[in-house]
Amino acid sequence: MITKNSLKEFWLMTFSTLIMAVGIYFFKFPNNFTFGGVTGLAVLIGNVFSLSAGDYTFIINMALLIIGLIFLGKGFAAKTAYTSILLSVTISGFERLVPLKQPLTDEPLLELVFAIALPAFGSAILFNIGASSGGTDVIAMLLKKYTSINIGNALLVTDILITLCSFFIFDVKTGLFSVLGLTIKSLLVDSVIESINLCKYFNVVCKEPEPICDFIVNELNRSATICEAEGAFSHGHKYIVFTVLNRQEAIKLRMFIKSTDPTAFILITNTSEIIGKGFHNV
Repeated sequence: MITKNSLKEFWLMTFSTLIMAVGIYFFKFPNNFTFGGVTGLAVLIGNVFSLSAGDYTFIINMALLIIGLIFLGKGFAAKTAYTSILLSVTISGFERLVPLKQPLTDEPLLELVFAIALPAFGSAILFNIGASSGGTDVIAMLLKKYTSINIGNALLVTDILITLCSFFIFDVKTGLFSVLGLTIKSLLVDSVIESINLCKYFNVVCKEPEPICDFIVNELNRSATICEAEGAFSHGHKYIVFTVLNRQEAIKLRMFIKSTDPTAFILITNTSEIIGKGFHNV
C-alpha cells in the first residue's frame, strides 16, 4: 500500500540520486577526480580502457547489485536497487545527451567543491532515510555478513588506494586534488546529516510552566516534560520544562517566553540525534 511517507521517501531518493549524478558527471568525471567509491574506480578504469567512466559505473553497480541480490537476499535491494539503477542510468544518459570533452570551467578547485558537495548532499539525504546509492555500500554489507573485518576501516583503505592510483594514472595535480577531495568528503557527509536533523533542545527554568506548556502543545503541536526543581541560591520552588523543537518552532517558543515570562531562564542546545515519536523511529 502506497502511503504518504513512502511517496515522500521515493521523492527524496529520486531527488538526492539526481543531485549525486549531476555532481559526479559534470564535476567529478571531467576532472578525473578519484576520491574513492565506484565512481572513483570507474574514472581510473575508464582512462585505461576504451569505455567511458559512466558506462563503467553502470557495469560495476549492476554487478554489485546482482551479487547483493544473490548473497544478501531481496530484502536489502528495495531502496538500494532503485537508487543504484537510477544513478547509473542518469550518468549514462548525461554522457549521451550532454557529452563533455573537458571540464566546465578552468577552475579545478571550484569544480572540486561541487564534485564533493553535491554527492555528499545527496548521500546525506539517502543515509538519513535509511537508503544508499549502492556501490561500495553493497561491499560493506557483504563484509559485515561474512567477515569480522572492520567495515569502516576496510572501505577507507579501499578509497585511499583508489585515490592514490590517480597519482600514477593521471598526474600529481589530479592526485593532490583527489586526496583533498577524499579528506573533505569524509567529513562533509556527517556534517550535512547533522544539519538536516538539527533540532533545538530546550531547558526552561520558570515559576509558571502552564502557559509555556500550553503554547508548546496547542500552538506548536509538540509535547514537553515538566520537573519540579529548587533554586540553589534562593531555594525558591521552580519548574523545568524540557522539550525538543525544530528551528522554526524554537524561534516561536523563544519569542513567546520572552513576551510572557521574561524572568524565565532558558538553556538552548543544538542536537541532531532525536529518537522518539515525532522525530526518528528507534
